[in-house]
Amino acid sequence: MNIGIKGTRFRRAAAVTFTTGAVLAAAAFGAAPAGAVTTPTIAAAGGYVMNSGTGTTLYKKAADTRRSTGSTTKIMTAKVVLAQSNLNLDATVTIRSAYSDYIVDNNYASSAHLIVGDKVTVRQLLYGLMLPSGCDAAYALADKFGSGTTRAERVKSFIGKMNTTAQSLGLTNTHFDSFDGIGHGANYSTPRDLTKLARSAMNNSTFKSIVKTVKTTQKVTTQSGGYRYYTWENTNKPLLTGYTGTIGVKTGSGPEAKYCLVFAATRDGKTVIGTVLASTSIDARTADAKKLLNYGFAL
Repeated sequence: MNIGIKGTRFRRAAAVTFTTGAVLAAAAFGAAPAGAVTTPTIAAAGGYVMNSGTGTTLYKKAADTRRSTGSTTKIMTAKVVLAQSNLNLDATVTIRSAYSDYIVDNNYASSAHLIVGDKVTVRQLLYGLMLPSGCDAAYALADKFGSGTTRAERVKSFIGKMNTTAQSLGLTNTHFDSFDGIGHGANYSTPRDLTKLARSAMNNSTFKSIVKTVKTTQKVTTQSGGYRYYTWENTNKPLLTGYTGTIGVKTGSGPEAKYCLVFAATRDGKTVIGTVLASTSIDARTADAKKLLNYGFAL
């Protein structure tokens, strides 16, 4: 009888020893602790996420690889405009035929559908730039805020301001050769640089208010002195309406850029901001952003 009891105790002790050994072995081989957050897999070729409040990196994938940025370039367009000294957001700009011709000449690029002769305020042009991603609005702003006696000189000057601003922000892997992302061989950035740019731009209350707007209707004065309404929806609507706490910021796409998205959201006082470049579709870039936001908030 005593022998049986001793044998049982031995078997129990052996089981405890085996279990303890298994735990130690698992720890030795790097098993994830309970409650650990799994790093997401994204379709995009590159991605970067940071805690906007602290600047801490939360995620990176090819974060410093230069890529075409598409219309995410317009974040810088808006930032340069909003940085102008003595800026009057209610100043009007007359829409020129060159702006609408530019849309046609570039294979019917994304447009705010501005009508020649209309008088549109700077603020309204910023909405037209950031919501429907209007390349015509971008052209109008570059023409308005560049320096020079000809339109070409003013556009060149404005793009120069974009690059000077990039340098001042320490965006060492960023260069612009267009005001809207329709590049000419030297328009590029990285997920890390674009995230830093967006973080800086979001410090401006006007920019922040615009990029979180899902839809707007704006009244403008026509050439004849009457008025008309423009209604614009945000190209970032899938994320703005499909993820709680989203506050912006900008989509981008193109044959070379594929599908890009700079995004930001705030929950419980924490703001997560990031970028995906060269994702595989509109749906994929939105899904990528949601995954990265979830990951950022879970850390």
